[in-house]
Amino acid sequence: MHDVAKPATTTHQMKSVAKKILLVVGAILLLVGLVAVLKAIGFWISTILVIVFTLLAIVSVISSIYKFARRRTTAGAIWAVAFLLFILADVKASQVRKMMSTPFAMPATTVSSAVVKAEDWAPVLSAVCSVSATQGAIVATELGGIVSKVEFENGGVAKKSDTLIQLDTSSEEGQLHTAEADLELARANLERARDLSARKVISKSELDAAEGAFGQKQGAVDNMRSMIRKKEVHAPFDGQLGIRQVNVGQMINAGQQVVALTALDPVFVDFALPQQEMSKLLSGLAVDVRTDAVPGREFKGKLTAINSMVDAVTRNVSLQATLENPDHALHPGMFGKVEVRLPETHKTLVIPGSAVYYAPYGDSVYVIETNKDPKTGKESQTLRQQVVRVGDARGDFIAITEGLKAGETVVSTGVFKLRNGMPVTISNDLAPKPQLNPTPADS
Repeated sequence: MHDVAKPATTTHQMKSVAKKILLVVGAILLLVGLVAVLKAIGFWISTILVIVFTLLAIVSVISSIYKFARRRTTAGAIWAVAFLLFILADVKASQVRKMMSTPFAMPATTVSSAVVKAEDWAPVLSAVCSVSATQGAIVATELGGIVSKVEFENGGVAKKSDTLIQLDTSSEEGQLHTAEADLELARANLERARDLSARKVISKSELDAAEGAFGQKQGAVDNMRSMIRKKEVHAPFDGQLGIRQVNVGQMINAGQQVVALTALDPVFVDFALPQQEMSKLLSGLAVDVRTDAVPGREFKGKLTAINSMVDAVTRNVSLQATLENPDHALHPGMFGKVEVRLPETHKTLVIPGSAVYYAPYGDSVYVIETNKDPKTGKESQTLRQQVVRVGDARGDFIAITEGLKAGETVVSTGVFKLRNGMPVTISNDLAPKPQLNPTPADS
């Protein structure tokens, strides 16, 4: 009887195992089919994972309870551990699903802004310039000698014909006295010869000789007087003196430089412009000059001279403007920037130069637009990159010829870190103030 019972028990166990295998395979096929159906109807993969892990957790807890009820503790414990793992996976899948279902919102970037303005800009022609004196000379001596007097102060002001220095003339004065005595003798001889000639006592040739001698003596006196006058150096025009280069008692030669004399009001400004600008230039055009030697000040004048020739090397035409300089703020040799203002004016759209993003493929700006969410009705500000064409620059501003309209708001600084569609908030508390004539502190 025992031999017959064993095969029946083995057959029963095999059937039980086959049922379990079929049950597991069926469950797997059911899950696969469910996943396929959910994916086909458009569920997110995170939602599918949540459903799968939830079903597996349910199956695990039922199996664990069933195994413990059948007193199969080992299998029950395994299913319990599987239940815990599936519960943990389900929680994580739920978190991922929640994160994926929540739309990602980029935090708004704080930017400074500027409004596109239409201003009347007169076209200008800019160049670098150099200040020169209307009259300037290095006063020098015509004759040599010993300096006996210096009658000016370094850096002082001189009027025309003022004596600057005087050389020793004692030798010339002695020679002058001798020449004057000879002249008086020649004059007396001439008068005597004329009297005798009138009475026909002497010949005409003797009278001519007396007249010639008198003329020679007169010339000698005039020459000595001229030499004495040349021993004094006078200012040839009104101006400001420089630093003297001679001292009292110094022996100097002819041509020795004494002091620089410069007329400072008015002054000339010399500069050059390309030949293609000649048709726009006329005498009398307004000129503005700025120099870092006098920061924050603009000197106004007029274009007074246009050279009749164009430089064959640079193809530039030389120009000269005249500026009033009553306080002597400008000095010859100063470097500056000159702008010639043309007479016509036109409306120009201007923005700060820092608002332009320069790139090889084209310049652009970021326009700030206000958008309204149709669902929530909440307004937000976003960026739109706009390609523009830039014109002339003036100070911190630049002209825009194409791409913008008056009244639009653009980002004014930090454009290199932005991109199209980025949300922003506007704050101009720390934004630098653009100026038409900036004067940087370190310039």
